[in-house]
Parts: sequence; C-alpha cells; structure tokens
Amino acid sequence: MTSSVLDLAPVVPVVVLEDAADAVPLARALVAGGLPAIEVTLRTAAALDAIRAIAAEVPDAVVGAGTVISARNVSDTVAADARFLVSPGWTDALLDAMKASGVPFLPGVSTTSEVVALLERGVTEMKFFPAEAAGGTAYLKALSAPLPQARFCPTGGISLASAPSYLALPNVGCVGGSWMVPADAVSAGDWARVERLAAEAAALRG
Repeated sequence: MTSSVLDLAPVVPVVVLEDAADAVPLARALVAGGLPAIEVTLRTAAALDAIRAIAAEVPDAVVGAGTVISARNVSDTVAADARFLVSPGWTDALLDAMKASGVPFLPGVSTTSEVVALLERGVTEMKFFPAEAAGGTAYLKALSAPLPQARFCPTGGISLASAPSYLALPNVGCVGGSWMVPADAVSAGDWARVERLAAEAAALRG
C-alpha cells in the first residue's frame, strides 16, 4: 500500500454498517467501481467484524477504521486488520496511540490552530471535518497559502456535485463521503447500484 491514504483514490467511502454480513459484498462492489480505500466507521456494533471480514475476504480493498476516538479504538481496529485510521478530532493521547500503531492515520481538524499543532508534531496529512459546516472549500483554500505543507481529506456533507471543487484544491488529496453507499441500497443488498455510484465517484478528478 502507498504510505499515504490520500493517494489511494479521489474518494474514500465512509461506511456505516449495521450488519457485518453486508461488509464483504459492499466492499467488493466499491472495489469493482474503483474505490479501494474503504473507511468503516466505529458507529455500530458490527464495525469490528466488518473490518475483519473485508480484510480477510476482499484482498483488493484497503479497509480502514473511522470514528477512532480512543487508544482502545486504535488497538481494537488494528487487531481487526484495519490498514488506516481516521478520527473526527484528536488529542495528544489519541495522536500518540495512532502514531504508535504503525498504521497510516488521518487525525481530524477543523481549525487553523489544530492544523499548526499537528504540523508541530510532524503530522502533515489530516481529515478536515466537518468539511461543509467548518467552512468548506473557501476555508481550505485560505489555509493553503500559509500552511502549504498540510494536506487534507475533507469529509462531512460532501456530495458528488461538490466533490470536484474540493479535489481541485492543491492541499486536498481526496475527499470522504457516503453518497455512494446509500443506506437503502445497502439494506436492500443492491450492490450493482453501489458499484455504479462508486464508478461515478472514482471518475472524479480535480
């Protein structure tokens, strides 16, 4: 795997799974559509089993864990074979745990001070969250001049329509979104629809 999560694909699907049995067919549909990096959020009881299943059964997928907010989350998800970690925000303790994991990670930021604090700690790749609520493309564009060394994966409120304006920014490597994994398609097992939406997302370029 590339050392950077930001360079795997233009879009990282942000997946919430209620049933771990959906994990493998969903991951296969996303990979077939051209989106190999998959962020499974720790918002449900099925998340760890889902990560484990994708890691074991979908070799072309690069499965990561989202909503990582504690050192316990880090150890649990790495034990489940998560290959990258994403947090909505960060603390010193969480950052230390993510650094010690040996797995690529994207700590979440929404202010300039948080970005500067991470740069001070040697971290240059971050999640910008919640992207739309925190200022969107205008905010990220404003950060690029004083802090060009910081690169972002904006996530939160991004759609197929708005993603290209983010991807056009020099400090954005990819975006995170869930529009290609709509809950009704997942619950219905409509993997063909997921693959089609993934292919549209994979075709996005800044």
